[in-house]
Amino acid sequence: VDSGRKTVELFKKELESAHTVVWNGPMGVFEFENFAQGTIGVCEAIAELKDATTIIGGGDSAAAAMMLGFEDDFTHISTGGGASLEYLEGKELPGIASISDK
Repeated sequence: VDSGRKTVELFKKELESAHTVVWNGPMGVFEFENFAQGTIGVCEAIAELKDATTIIGGGDSAAAAMMLGFEDDFTHISTGGGASLEYLEGKELPGIASISDK
């Protein structure tokens, strides 16, 4: 119920050259210490990307970043996981549409 060390290393390697990262969903059941290492590793890797735009889209990922003390290392944190992804896809969100119409 967690990503292993090798998987985290693969993610870190891919993230090194990233200019934009959108993270949605923890890597494991981070609320339990035995299953938190994947989430910790990926969260640290993203937080270290000082020249990239880093976005968390989702309550669980946001909670993990805050619990680990990385909330100030991300460009933006949204707890609206599904809505955040739909917005990035270009879909119209009713709440934003109603504000835009006024």
